[in-house]
Amino acid sequence: MKSISKPENREKSWAGAIASPAQEFPATPLKTITGTIPPGLRGTLYRNGPARLTRGENRVGHWFDGDGAILGVHLNGRDSHALYRYVQTAGYQAEEAEGRLQFGGYGTLPPGPFWERFGKKMKNAANTSVIALPDKLLALWEGGHPYGLDLETLETFGLDNLDGLEPNWGYSAHPKRDPQTGEIYNFGVSPGKTTQLHVYRSNNRGQIQQQAAFDLEGVPLIHDFVMAGPYLIFFIPPVRMSLLPVLLHLKSFSDSLTWHPELGTQILVIDRSSLELVSRGEAEPWYQWHFGNGSVSRDGEIGLDLVRYEDFQTNQYLKEFATLETVTGAKGTLCRVRLNPTTGKVMATETIINRHCEFPSVDFREVGQEWRYTYLSLHRKGVELGREPVGAIGRFDYQTGQLTEAPIPDNCYPSEPIYAPDGDRPEQGWVLTVVYDANQHQSQVWIFDGDRLDEEPECRLGLPGVIPLGFHGTWNPGKRS
Repeated sequence: MKSISKPENREKSWAGAIASPAQEFPATPLKTITGTIPPGLRGTLYRNGPARLTRGENRVGHWFDGDGAILGVHLNGRDSHALYRYVQTAGYQAEEAEGRLQFGGYGTLPPGPFWERFGKKMKNAANTSVIALPDKLLALWEGGHPYGLDLETLETFGLDNLDGLEPNWGYSAHPKRDPQTGEIYNFGVSPGKTTQLHVYRSNNRGQIQQQAAFDLEGVPLIHDFVMAGPYLIFFIPPVRMSLLPVLLHLKSFSDSLTWHPELGTQILVIDRSSLELVSRGEAEPWYQWHFGNGSVSRDGEIGLDLVRYEDFQTNQYLKEFATLETVTGAKGTLCRVRLNPTTGKVMATETIINRHCEFPSVDFREVGQEWRYTYLSLHRKGVELGREPVGAIGRFDYQTGQLTEAPIPDNCYPSEPIYAPDGDRPEQGWVLTVVYDANQHQSQVWIFDGDRLDEEPECRLGLPGVIPLGFHGTWNPGKRS
């Protein structure tokens, strides 16, 4: 790639991606900027994230509260087209009609004096992740039910209870799918006098077949979990919410969360066949948003990886992100944890990458099983922590201990890397990421060879609009004519 001069204010170059509400675009053929689409790359890349952080002069109080919009990039091995649409949630439609913010969110209070906030529910932003089912796409947001969308057109069908969710049950943004059976596991947390963790087992169409509930101490924040062989493992960080200020709309959910290291990290190991508790354990305090993967060794020990923070400052950084002015440094490192499932005891922890990183993921065919590669987003070298979002992607090889980093130019910001197996050669794969190029104020889809991630992309596709920096996506394989 040719060298491009840096903007004068490098630290704010990323802000162009989220400063203004994103604009939808219809199904549009994509222009190939460099390279060619691999012939075996057939399927759809879906990505979700907060696309509207403002209404008029008002801005949401946390990055987590922006209205969700879905990007769908359809590839058939020869050419491609993409479309981008807001999820038509009830809250989005109401605020679109009024032209103003009306609801609270994770870090946003409803507008107006506190006596006018009573009875106003938190808006389901449907903005965190997606999972593709045979007949629909689910837009996920852990505080409520998912929204169903059309896989091709991204038309919103409406809220979906998956034939089993009660009205007050959540459905997290991080379901795990068994690569052999297609069964889907997920959870939701119901705050209250006795907070409960609901765990769900669904068939491959997303319909809930079984559920179990476990009482929790206080009101914790649980964002993700990990599947390892026959187990589901939950690490519950020492973050607790003061419920009364939230119920009275005096504080947002986010502002009511406090760090309590004296509580340690609580561990629940659950049998995924019976959804019965196997063990409870406790470890030293840490916080994690995301796990990479987990498996069970021959001797029965669980091995898993996660991005570990030493405290909860990460939440403050994400709050600042919505203001376009970030100052809080919050370092997450990739860690490997060994766990005894019968006792819930952590046997060992090891820092794998001592450099800020996030969004770890694996080949979807290896979820819950032994794996070699973890793909993740990385903090760009030479940039002060807390000043920019992650600006690089990489692959860690557990066999060799090597971290391979992709060549991302300055002022370009890649999304979470997603691995897509080649449809013709199962041993071959591609790493897909949506990149915001602040030099040109443009978003592109970059396709890397999975085995040559440190080389230039195999292909770069230009998108017709700017896609805001977001959270999670998925690859949905399928042959297209």
